[in-house]
Amino acid sequence: MDVLLIERRGTTAVLTLNRPEARNALDPTLREAFAAAIPQLREDPEVKAIVITGAGGHFCAGGDVKAMKPSSPAQDKVFGTRERLLNLDRWFDELVDLEKPVIAAVDGSVFGAGLSLALAADFIFATPRARFCCVFARLGFVPDAGGMYLLPRAIGLPRAKDMVFSARVVEAQEALSIGLVQRICEGDVLQAAVEHADRYRDAPTAAIGIAKTVMNHAFESERREVYAQEALAQALCAQSEFHKEAARRFVEKQPALYQWKD
Repeated sequence: MDVLLIERRGTTAVLTLNRPEARNALDPTLREAFAAAIPQLREDPEVKAIVITGAGGHFCAGGDVKAMKPSSPAQDKVFGTRERLLNLDRWFDELVDLEKPVIAAVDGSVFGAGLSLALAADFIFATPRARFCCVFARLGFVPDAGGMYLLPRAIGLPRAKDMVFSARVVEAQEALSIGLVQRICEGDVLQAAVEHADRYRDAPTAAIGIAKTVMNHAFESERREVYAQEALAQALCAQSEFHKEAARRFVEKQPALYQWKD
């Protein structure tokens, strides 16, 4: 059984975590599948946006604790854990930096590393029964998979500390109120996410991707450094075929190449 299903819906790639018997917990096989899939999505010009979801009524219950049990000597346990997390961070970082819109369509458990995975997306769409938990403290752990970087940026430092220190469950409505999720979908959350992703099919993917990269690092960048990045990005975009055609249409009062539809 494939632990990560990849489906094309028009210009959108839908990635489905497919370990429903384990609430889609991240085991080595699933992590390896993500590591292989992300470069393919990045390099495929036909893919304009990505949706990540989970099978079986849950998004992701976090890391697979059973798969974490080491059988090596004590010293190797330390280095083995370090290497496992560094390997996770490599593909996870590629997902965060993927220069295409990414939407997480979540239901049920969004726990631990599963929360980090959802936060790696640009937007989180949730069902009313989605439950979010930075569960690490229950096991004597700290957040990993980028959680301590992404969570404060999503909801602010005090709220992030609350979730980390308490390891409490945040229900969907609270998640919406604190900005953790962008939309609660009463109906089919995957369909809503795919419909949102489809709006990017005519978008200037390169321009959006550069803007995403600059904004992803804006919080730790000095103001003038961001200005410089903006100027360089604008110079690149000004030479694109998309801009040239969009400008021609604007001058000639023709329909825009890319226009957001509500």
